[in-house]
Amino acid sequence: GNNLQITVSDNGIGIPRELYEKVFVPNFTTKSSGTGLGLAISRQIIEGAGGKIWFESVENTGTSFFVRFPIAKHGG
Repeated sequence: GNNLQITVSDNGIGIPRELYEKVFVPNFTTKSSGTGLGLAISRQIIEGAGGKIWFESVENTGTSFFVRFPIAKHGG
């Protein structure tokens, strides 16, 4: 209808439930390298544009990230 939604999925190990609240926190990472800023910055940009980002994950199956933006209506 009035939204554009993008889904990015993987078939990795998933995200443990105890880490869900930290996924979008700046400087949080499960990797041995990196800054842990990517998802925090992405969330800020997406929400600043009126969108929403969230994820669903199943351990040992994979994770899907969803990004939804409202479709702008142009007059004319």
